[in-house]
Amino acid sequence: MIVTTGLTVVDAQIGEILGVVRGVVVRSPNIGQSFLGSLQSLGGGNIETFAQICDEARQHAYDRMVQHAQQMGADAIIGMRYDATEFAQSMTEVLAYGTAVKLRR
Repeated sequence: MIVTTGLTVVDAQIGEILGVVRGVVVRSPNIGQSFLGSLQSLGGGNIETFAQICDEARQHAYDRMVQHAQQMGADAIIGMRYDATEFAQSMTEVLAYGTAVKLRR
């Protein structure tokens, strides 16, 4: 599956726009991660525990978006973006989205 933040695919033409695809994940650190992250924050700088949680959430949302596109029969996803929204204390929704397309080569 080709995934791009651009609106075109190199060496291919968009034959059909299938629609918007998305992957949604809601994540919250567990008690151990919260404790360790809080300790790491005392030193300042990058908080590796929380960075890992964020990276895993983005990857999971990305994988769900790709799965959605595959279910639609897409060859590619164009205009891919991420968005994140905190909607409760320590709870964040991560959204990966884009436009599923069929390609003509």
